[in-house]
Amino acid sequence: MISKRVLPWVLPAVAAAAVLALSTARAEGPMPWRDDLTPKDRGRVAKVTAPPRDFAAPERFETMPGGATTNRKVFDRDAFSQFSANLDFAGEESFKLGNALFRRFWVSPPSSTQASDGLGPLFNSRACQNCHLKDGRGHAPGPDDAESFLMRLSVPGPQGAEPEPAYGGQLQDLAVPGLPAEGKIQVRYEEIPVTLADGSAVSLRKPTYTITDLGYGPMAPDVMMSPRVATPMIGLGLLEAIHPGDIAALADADDADGDGISGRMNRVIDDRTGATVLGRFGWKAGQPTIEQQSAHAFFGDMGLSTPLMTAAAGDCMSGQQACLDMPNGVQPRFGDFEIQQDALDLVTFYSRNLAVPARRDVDDPDVLAGKKVFVEAGCPACHQPKFVTRRDAATKELSFQLIWPFTDLLLHDMGEGLADNRPEAEADGREWRTAPLWGIGLTMAVNGHTQFLHDGRARNLLEAILWHGGEAQGARDRVAAASKTERDALIRYLETL
Repeated sequence: MISKRVLPWVLPAVAAAAVLALSTARAEGPMPWRDDLTPKDRGRVAKVTAPPRDFAAPERFETMPGGATTNRKVFDRDAFSQFSANLDFAGEESFKLGNALFRRFWVSPPSSTQASDGLGPLFNSRACQNCHLKDGRGHAPGPDDAESFLMRLSVPGPQGAEPEPAYGGQLQDLAVPGLPAEGKIQVRYEEIPVTLADGSAVSLRKPTYTITDLGYGPMAPDVMMSPRVATPMIGLGLLEAIHPGDIAALADADDADGDGISGRMNRVIDDRTGATVLGRFGWKAGQPTIEQQSAHAFFGDMGLSTPLMTAAAGDCMSGQQACLDMPNGVQPRFGDFEIQQDALDLVTFYSRNLAVPARRDVDDPDVLAGKKVFVEAGCPACHQPKFVTRRDAATKELSFQLIWPFTDLLLHDMGEGLADNRPEAEADGREWRTAPLWGIGLTMAVNGHTQFLHDGRARNLLEAILWHGGEAQGARDRVAAASKTERDALIRYLETL
């Protein structure tokens, strides 16, 4: 039976300067870091983001995880492809133009469709939509299908991880005609039996990856590989609009409060400014902005240059001379890159405004019971339910919204079982960003599967929970020790997110 004690998962400040923050809060009121708010608004935000006191009824606004941006109408295969509900007509037009670019099939140069020139020479996909199918979640590679899956590559270097010398920052398993692809990803699984406290049997599949058909010689002996499935696209603009102080307040790198949770911020380079800033996006929070995440995807996944990633040859390395000698898609009359700034802006706008679907069945007794299990197991220590976005967000539609993403955007040690042993910026090989849970219950409806975690190894939500280790070991063990009724209620709750 799960303990009746509700864990304290929202604290006024648990960052490195916790004592100073708390003393300041006593003097100035709650959330003093929210420099975008008046003292009155800080009090309102602190109240509305406080944890629930009971589970007899849903909380106010719980059905609207994206605030006023929430998609309240579509819950089928197109549930993740709706624009923010509060966009004006001009915003809707920009969204649709960005969607057209997101869905565009790029072609290898030279071609008669010059506006679509530039694919490759090495690439993983011909369109953003092919990886983020229906703007949703990728899946583990099949025998002949790895398009929504990629393998990051690096070697140790004096400044941290560096691209693998022969193959670059990721393996491109496709190439334009006349050029060999870099290789193929193969995966095999070992089934690991797990017995829960009530005697229930669960099998977890542990993946082992190999790369075959290497096109450019052997890889470095110290190569580090990290498998990744494509992440869902919903709610990205809202995550970008969370005040960095709110994220810092949840960080506890040295576990000063002794709860076993020591979330850390990843600090990454902003390609626009060269400054070191908070990372928010990607499996290890390796990118700081939606624009930069988009530019890196254009570059690494499709070989397309942008003002942020300017090499027209994409991820070709110095030893891949045939790749470097291939034609590129730069058209001088359009500009200096294969993706000009206006096109990057439209894709960024589109990605920023994909709406989170409304929750369903929030007042169902089983769902409320599952919410109680979620809280008492300690899940919200990392899967932080609520934030209020900053007033000075990038657009008015994203401003001052109560949102329910179920993430702290922090890095957590998830244990050896999930470790990729590959660092990314300040993230080490055992750390992963807390994945947002909003929309997770519609994965089957949108993508036709229920594969979760960074490499799609978990075949359902219970398997995903049971893979948790490290800082999440306690929460995982409490779920494993729960009764079947409690576990079923927990899964039912997650399926409504």
